[in-house]
Amino acid sequence: MGMAVSWFLHPLRVRYQETDQMGVVFHGNYVTWFEIGRTEWIRNAGYDYKTIEERGLLLPVVDLQCRYVLPARYDDTVLVCTRIADCSPVRLAFESQVRRVTEADWHAGLHAEEDQLPGELLVEGGTKHVWVNRQWQPARLNKAMPELYGLLRTT
Repeated sequence: MGMAVSWFLHPLRVRYQETDQMGVVFHGNYVTWFEIGRTEWIRNAGYDYKTIEERGLLLPVVDLQCRYVLPARYDDTVLVCTRIADCSPVRLAFESQVRRVTEADWHAGLHAEEDQLPGELLVEGGTKHVWVNRQWQPARLNKAMPELYGLLRTT
């Protein structure tokens, strides 16, 4: 997809309210989990969306890809795996996976080995975004927040 960058892993436990009548996670919840992954990725990198928005920048989703492989169920332990797929001054793309892990893996501490992610793939996809200002006009991140642009290019 572009740059070979490291994954950020964020663990979640499936809550009962996230499941449907079939006993599996409702498909729309994975999109929320992708968002949680992006938010925690940026926080882990030393920023947060609140600070970025205070600087007058917004990052709306313009494209969403989501491929369902296997369902997650109530009380499963899952990892939301997120990394930068592509970055330019005006666009940003994230790659995402949701993976089921064992309770033992969960307690042993979770990390990615190079390109190998732990657990079993449930859902994969990602989101594409554009940087805009408060008037929803395109913004250039390298001009508005050059330090953040530099971080995104090297992570």
